[in-house]
Amino acid sequence: MLEFIQNYGMGAAGTLASLIYLYYSIQEKVWLWPWGIVASLLSISVFFSSRLYADMSLQLYYLVISFYGWWYWTLSKGKVKNKHVPIVKINPRLILQLSLIGFGLYLILLLALLELPKVFEIPGSEMPYLDAATTAASFVATWMLARKIIEHWLVWVVVDLVSMIMYFYKAIIYDNSGDLYFYSFLFLVYTIGAVWGYKQWQKTMNDEQAAQG
Repeated sequence: MLEFIQNYGMGAAGTLASLIYLYYSIQEKVWLWPWGIVASLLSISVFFSSRLYADMSLQLYYLVISFYGWWYWTLSKGKVKNKHVPIVKINPRLILQLSLIGFGLYLILLLALLELPKVFEIPGSEMPYLDAATTAASFVATWMLARKIIEHWLVWVVVDLVSMIMYFYKAIIYDNSGDLYFYSFLFLVYTIGAVWGYKQWQKTMNDEQAAQG
């Protein structure tokens, strides 16, 4: 057991915290945000030690957005009669805005992944285009979660499925400790959870609309 903890402790702990985060996210519980903070801190350590700097930068963003989401969900509770932040659907204007923001992030991240390793003389990403795409989409989807936009689950279905494959590949290429195998498994669970989460949120939203007449 001690050897397992020494070899896989950070990856296992990060995976467990992330699964708890996913559970509370599906259940619409504000506890998802503190668990998101814990999961991000553990993941930052894993990705730093594995020299996966793009993944680490995404976790830094998750850390910041977790504090924002915690603040927004808590603050907004006092603004609605049922003390519950309502689930909302995305509108066409916001789709366009988020698509433009996402594409802009993609270009910035891709340029960083292609050029920064040369500047700092560190190993570059083996899959810079996919890395940049999933990272940009993750930035957008996490903000959508913070605002309780139901379609964020649909973005996560695609991102999590692609990320699962990428983490498994990265585990084989980069990870001597084995921590990234936990994250590959985690994103398999995330993919299933995203489908489940969308259905659960859709049911909740329909029930809320029916209650309002």
